[in-house]
Parts: sequence; structure tokens; C-alpha cells
Amino acid sequence: MALKAGIVGLPNVGKSTLFNAITQAGAESANYPFCTIDPNVGVVEVPDERLYKLTELVNPKKVVPTAFEFVDIAGLVKGASKGEGLGNKFLANIREVDAIVHVVRCFQDENITHVSGTIDPISDIETINLELILADIESVERKIDRSRKNMKGGNKQYAAEVECLEKVKAVLYEDKPARSLELTDDEKLLIRDLHLLTMKPVLFATNVGEDEVGQEDNEYVVKVKELAEQEGAEVVVISAKVESEIAELEGEDKEMFLEELGITESGLDRLIKAAYKLLGLETYFTAGEQEVRAWTIRQGTKAPQAAGVIHTDFERGFIRAEVVAYDDLIACGSMGAAREKGLLGLEGKDYVVKDGDIMHFRFNV
Repeated sequence: MALKAGIVGLPNVGKSTLFNAITQAGAESANYPFCTIDPNVGVVEVPDERLYKLTELVNPKKVVPTAFEFVDIAGLVKGASKGEGLGNKFLANIREVDAIVHVVRCFQDENITHVSGTIDPISDIETINLELILADIESVERKIDRSRKNMKGGNKQYAAEVECLEKVKAVLYEDKPARSLELTDDEKLLIRDLHLLTMKPVLFATNVGEDEVGQEDNEYVVKVKELAEQEGAEVVVISAKVESEIAELEGEDKEMFLEELGITESGLDRLIKAAYKLLGLETYFTAGEQEVRAWTIRQGTKAPQAAGVIHTDFERGFIRAEVVAYDDLIACGSMGAAREKGLLGLEGKDYVVKDGDIMHFRFNV
């Protein structure tokens, strides 16, 4: 499941530095057969302690974590919605991603000029939001015109489309993103083909100075958190420059560096986890002597569809799934012990996979 988060930001906010850190920390693309990697895509492993605990338990020949893609979106300038700068490329790239990581400058550095001449993260966010809203308004108004013409044939679907689009348009004209509007599942289907930019979930990566790693009281960060709370968005505090240094380290060297910084987890790891959560993703595992592997699914996925992530034949010929919860398996110490205690269940087609399930599929094709 090759889902992507696009990294967005104004010039000189640290977007490229962060993306370079992601690329440095990234896994070899050959490990992930679903990925076709372009120069502007970085693939990273999703950090998950459960995978490594399972590895210790099973001692397999191979370990494969699940992966996540970050796309470096072309820089934005004011007027992007009208094609200024690389505006058209910027907007086209955002349409192709599933979520937006908005990098916001929250550090002072007289050697790095700001595009507007002053550090103002709220203004920066509003600049990008406005360009996305303007682009969406244009898309919605074109769609309304087409749907109104089609209504003349008496098709009720187009009437429903217009009604829904008018609701979206009204919100956009209030300078609010489309995602702030509560739509029914049917309404979301009606406008899905528009790929509205402001419907995409967003998290903010507040880029702070090297000396502010692990601190939460940066005045700019506080302002971004207040704005994010209003939008129901998450904020990850990160220092892109420090992350680029962490990405070059491994093992004990990395642990020692994090300890010196007074943190237990890199900002990049927190960012990956937050992006994963933002997209409503979960992980289940397969574990055997040959391989322990993490698989990505959407929340609410049923067993046959989870099996299909491994191979379409697994879904087509699905019979049953053997399932044990992660905590139960770790507590028992082995699959055999979990089975003896009755913790290994046989689940059918209606079983909704839970985050952390260890699964073995029975199928016949």
C-alpha cells in the first residue's frame, strides 16, 4: 500500500533539509516491491518496536518493516494558484499525495532570509492555505457549471452534486478548508473525483533551531499549536538540521546522540508515526521462520482484504485467518503456547483486523 505524504512549505523554511534527512534515513527501495522511486520521493521504514520484539521471539531469516513515502513538493510562492513560480507543478503534486506535511519555520537565523522578510509562521500557513483554497474554488466552480448543464436532462445525481458542491464552495469562500465541512459518505463520493487540495489531512512540522530540540515553549510553536488545535491537526516539533545529523548515525552512535540531546526518539521517527496515523493506517504482522514482516492496512480493513495486501490470490481464495493479538503472543512467548491457552483464534470474512494482530491466512485458489 504505497501511500504518500507530501512535504509542503514556503522557501527557506527547512523543507529541503528535512526531505534530505528523510532520504538519508530511507530504506533501500529494492526492499519494497510496490515502490517505483522517483528523485523527489523518499522511502522510510515505519518505526515499530513490535516488529523487533517479534523478531527476537521468532528468530526469522528475514525481517521486512512496512514503509512510507514522503514526496518533496515543489516550492510555493504567493500566486501559485494562478501559476506563479512553480505553482502549477506544486498544485499538481499535492493532488497526487494522500496527506500533507506542512513544514513551518519556527527558528531565527539572520543568515537564512525569509521570503517575506520576517518570521511569522501563522502568516506562512495562511499563505499556503489561501493558495490551496483558491485552487479548490476554481475546481468547484467549474464542476458546478458542468453539473448544472447536466441537470437539464433531469438526472437527480447532478442535482445532488450541485447541492454538495455549493456547500463546499460556501466553506471555501469563508477561507476555510473543505475538510472542515462535515460531509456524509455519499457526499464525499460525489466530489471525490475533484481531488480537492483542502480535503487532504494535514499535520504541521514546526522546524525549530538546533538549540531548541526537545523544547515545547518556542513562541512560534505555541502559535502554530493554537491554530492546529482549531483545525484538529497535529503538530510535530522537529529540527530539520539536527535530523540530517541523526540520519547519518546508526546503532549506539545514534542512541548516544539522542541521549546528549535529551530525547528518546528522533523527530523524524515521530513525524513518520504521525503521518501514518494521519492517514488512518494500521499494521498487522506475519511471523514465521522464513520471515517476519509488517503489513500496512487502513483502519477497519476486514481479513480477506488484509490478506489481499500480501497477494490477490489470498483474498480471492480466503477461507480463514489464524489470529493472535501481539500482547498475547509476547506474554505467552510462542505461538504454540498461545494456542494452548486458547488465544489463537480462527476468524472469518467479517473479522475486522486490529492494529498489531499476528495473522496466518488459509486460502484455496
